[in-house]
Amino acid sequence: MKPVRLPAAATLALPRWALFALGLLYILPGLIGREPWKNDDAASFGIMWTMAHGSWQDWLWPNIAGLSWPDEGPLAFWLGALGIKLFGWLLGDVLGARVGTVGIFLLGVLSLWYATFNLGRRQDAQPLRLAFGGQPEPDDFGRTLADAAVLIYLGCLGLLQHSHETTPEALQVSLTALLLYRTVRYVETPSLRNAALSGLAIGLLTLARGWITPVFLMLALFACTRFLAQPAIRALRDLGAMIAVGAVVTALWLAPAQLLAPYHQQPLNAWLGWNWLQLDWPSWTSVKFFFRVGVWFFWPAWPFAGWAVWAWRRQRGVLHIVVPLAFFGMGLLLTLFNPQPEQGQLLVLLPPLAVMAAFGLLTVKRGAINAIDWFSVMALTLCAAVIWVFWFAKLTGWPAQAARNALKLVPGFTPELGWIAFLVALAATLGWFVLVYWRISRQPAVLWRAVVLSSGGLILIWILLMTLFLPDFNYGKSYAGVARQIANKLPAGTRCIESNVGPAQRASLAFYGQLPFAGVEAGRCNVLLLQDSVKVRDDHEIQPQFRGKQWVLLWEGRRPADREERFRLYRRAD
Repeated sequence: MKPVRLPAAATLALPRWALFALGLLYILPGLIGREPWKNDDAASFGIMWTMAHGSWQDWLWPNIAGLSWPDEGPLAFWLGALGIKLFGWLLGDVLGARVGTVGIFLLGVLSLWYATFNLGRRQDAQPLRLAFGGQPEPDDFGRTLADAAVLIYLGCLGLLQHSHETTPEALQVSLTALLLYRTVRYVETPSLRNAALSGLAIGLLTLARGWITPVFLMLALFACTRFLAQPAIRALRDLGAMIAVGAVVTALWLAPAQLLAPYHQQPLNAWLGWNWLQLDWPSWTSVKFFFRVGVWFFWPAWPFAGWAVWAWRRQRGVLHIVVPLAFFGMGLLLTLFNPQPEQGQLLVLLPPLAVMAAFGLLTVKRGAINAIDWFSVMALTLCAAVIWVFWFAKLTGWPAQAARNALKLVPGFTPELGWIAFLVALAATLGWFVLVYWRISRQPAVLWRAVVLSSGGLILIWILLMTLFLPDFNYGKSYAGVARQIANKLPAGTRCIESNVGPAQRASLAFYGQLPFAGVEAGRCNVLLLQDSVKVRDDHEIQPQFRGKQWVLLWEGRRPADREERFRLYRRAD
């Protein structure tokens, strides 16, 4: 017997305007006004900026102002560079590159919504018919589940920062959601057309971040056909079609790159080598990483998803469990087989977890839902209150201890009141209290009531951080000030700069200071920029070719918020 009894009143869909507004409130803060920070986001932007302002060779051989970076795949960088080309003149290069980030986010959300909708309106997912009628219609049931899946997806802590970065990981999670949707369509209606569309998603995934993840997810798709007892010959034929289409899409980059050899380089070997480095036998380190990080990374999806598997365990062969569970299983293997697991790899697990979690909501008891709601209200309201207290303290100096704690991470920073940011933060806070009042006073019976507070509260916290404290973050994490100092100290007529700076630093310094770093085919430069730590001796950290009396120190400095990192600018004496 199915574990679900549900009246039609519980399947009231979230208004389209509300879902759209929630998506904008989620994705726009953190994109507008944020400078590239010292992480992969800045490095990825550097590749996009180099492509947009470089030659055709930069589009085929990704590099950061001359620093080769052909490892993952160029698709995310192509989208960002295209955004700079189309919108950079109007929005600036940083925000222009992030136009693609908005599109990538919408692709993931829509794919997840339609995947859940198609699974939810199937007959094997419908709740039991009530004795006197009143059960929901299949389409209404599917829409409600799809809304719930999106809310859970937006409420996952692990997605928050990664979805706002211009990195291949952000594209990978959206394309995983797209492949999940195409898999649902294929398993429902096996055909060469649906196989080809799945192959398109596989090819795009390969161009985004290598072939390892697509191969594992193709195995998940094939496992679904075997578990559902579909004809093996047809499944193998369609799998071959998927591989063929995926290979054609991948060849759109690799074929011209191999034939034209940009900068006398051919990316195939470097790309394949990076891919193989992502595979190794499972280790205790990867197991510990998954459980230690996954507990918070997948919250609040994993409790509901686990309950869904348990609640539907007697219903064998139901697509809404088989398909996402196969994707989750292969994503888990991807993490365990990675010798150096990272958070970006865990993103692949979020779409299938969100789908399963939506079906888990159907059977969660009212008491558990109320407990989750009260936890969300208390924890997230407390976090918001703390953010407001620290913001007030840094502006006024009271409370004194809070002011010291808020400013000690950004020494030399002078806080100022930004009225637009303040009004946006205030409106978001008032909207949170309206949402809490609606949830508590009306006690709605709709299915997605269990996660609307979790998602709304997380969006509130993000908005507060990206408005009230965005100037602090930009001051503490940006290299704009250092870049301008270095540019002012460059000798006249400098044509190229040798350097050992990291990818994120190189991208920021090239963008903000217009520093002419040595290109991919580096030559002999008369200026040297070194990045090191004040705590490490030069002979232990600096490469031998950058030592010696032939270099004359011109400038030394660092970011005010970093007491260890140091930059030194030299000129060749001979």
